[in-house]
Amino acid sequence: MIYKFRAYGHPNLLATHKTTLEFTKDKELSLRGDCIVGVKADFELDKLKEFIKNTQNKKVVITIKTITQNKKYKKLLELIKAELNPNFNNDEELVIRKTDFVSKRTLATNSNKAAFDLNRGLIVFLRKKNNKIMIILSVKI
Repeated sequence: MIYKFRAYGHPNLLATHKTTLEFTKDKELSLRGDCIVGVKADFELDKLKEFIKNTQNKKVVITIKTITQNKKYKKLLELIKAELNPNFNNDEELVIRKTDFVSKRTLATNSNKAAFDLNRGLIVFLRKKNNKIMIILSVKI
């Protein structure tokens, strides 16, 4: 079972937070949002909740990949392993945490990566406003 959504880059994207990463539906980003790695995210809460409900072991792999024809960035890929939060319930923001802290914004906890850990080439790609990424959630085997 998989669930996919897209998000975009932004010139203010820093990705320096050491314990979280976030995707937001907001179109703008201030320099204070150092955990945000994608804006204008098009995830759907109902479909995400259905994905979580149907995931038996709560282990998930979150893949971030670029959507581009530019050879320099085309093969950039990040794999993040985490545990789904069965109580995720936010239609605007989706947070992945290295810790076990849970809120309604928390999609997953105990992840092996935060914004700071992501490939810097991917972050350079995401500092351009129209650059797009695909985020794929899949069940960990």
